[in-house]
Amino acid sequence: MWQPVLMIDGFILCVLGVSMLVPAGLDLYEKTALWSPFLSASLATIFIGLSLFVSNKVKIEKISLRQGYLITFVCWVSVALFSAVPLILTGALSNITSALFESVSGVTATGATVIEDIESLPRSVLLWRSMLNGLGGIGVVIFAVAMLPFLGIGGMQMFARENSDTNDKLMPKFIDVAKWIIGVYLSLVLLCSLCLYFCGMGRFDALNHALSVVSTAGFSTKNASIAYYNSALIEMVVAFFMVLGALPMTFYIILFKKHEFEPVRLGQIRYFLKSVFWFSLFIALYLSFSNHINFFTAVRLALFNVISTMTTTGLSSADYLDWGAWTAVFFALLSLHGGCIGSTTGSIKVMRWQVLKSYFNKILVSSIEPNRVVPVKIGESPIADKAVNSVFVYIFSFLATIAAVALLLNLMGYDFSISLAAAVSTVTNTGPGAAASISASGNYAFFSTPAKYVLSAAMLLGRLEIMTVLVIFTKSFWKK
Repeated sequence: MWQPVLMIDGFILCVLGVSMLVPAGLDLYEKTALWSPFLSASLATIFIGLSLFVSNKVKIEKISLRQGYLITFVCWVSVALFSAVPLILTGALSNITSALFESVSGVTATGATVIEDIESLPRSVLLWRSMLNGLGGIGVVIFAVAMLPFLGIGGMQMFARENSDTNDKLMPKFIDVAKWIIGVYLSLVLLCSLCLYFCGMGRFDALNHALSVVSTAGFSTKNASIAYYNSALIEMVVAFFMVLGALPMTFYIILFKKHEFEPVRLGQIRYFLKSVFWFSLFIALYLSFSNHINFFTAVRLALFNVISTMTTTGLSSADYLDWGAWTAVFFALLSLHGGCIGSTTGSIKVMRWQVLKSYFNKILVSSIEPNRVVPVKIGESPIADKAVNSVFVYIFSFLATIAAVALLLNLMGYDFSISLAAAVSTVTNTGPGAAASISASGNYAFFSTPAKYVLSAAMLLGRLEIMTVLVIFTKSFWKK
């Protein structure tokens, strides 16, 4: 069972090692040095990756469900571990724990950081952090599916574990789907980068922020994040592409290939956009009347930060904690929203909330009319009972994970409000939390070594949607 897992993991590490050559090239170009720490990390990663690949190379006829879970989990963990190596070798972070936290945050598209002065980092390190966001957003496993046609398999199990938007076959092979997703993703990154550049952002910053925005991740090259630029135009572009990143990647494929809107996907997109509108309007009106801010300025502030939180991006144009004490709770709840299923966002996601809302409506109607058959639907599409049950199990597991992480942090001596805020922001992959010390103007550097490991695990659990990880630790998983 392990040979295909280690073989594919080896290939993934080779890809990761090759990607390290990009910041290595920048490092050598700017420093005119004879050797770059990224080059050392790249050679070591490629060597280990090739060793795993060659020593476990086997012809695979089919990947089982168990192997699909293992491949996803092992690949994400190994990528996070090896991504931390350049951060240590460059001296950007002084210890393994902090480097691992930063790399996990990057590849899970969380955006939480332990670096206090981001602007003091070499440009190669800044680029590497953004590249980790990019890799995390697109999903290293989807990349593997697209780039491993020589395995002779479709990669369905890997794709299903990485991307939950698999309710129909868009193309005969999942390899083709993954390639299209990569194409859509890179096109959005390129377009976002160009738009930011023409809005006045430098080329380097534009590329870095484009990788962060489309992946809805949140790493920035500036300590003040997007607020550094104080530009309404840049904020509009970033907000627009955060929304695009929060839509299902397969939505773009269907639209391009079939020139039609699929009802279920369109239903959750409408729900998401309506939620953005009403939440933003509510905050804008509050800021306008309570804080005496010009209404259009209030709309600008509200729209950007609501979108950033709902899409679990974590970029900021202002610190929403300055708007009132209640906003900590409001934005914490917003981070539980998430974007559409099949997007780059984290958290619970729109479709699950739609199912929950429809089921709640069913219970209310059935209470009044017991004999009436009320199906659970998203728009006009009925949802099977099995799917409804899985939604309830997932939401329960998600909230239970947040509670467990918060409790662990609290037992380590941290204030409960900070513990809960950190748990919510890491499990939802939002990054900045609803507490002053970890907000847009704070960071996670003050957490102890054990706490950082707990938070790193929380980010991985959230990115892999809880169940993918938990199922591996059950007895039945290892029974033949």
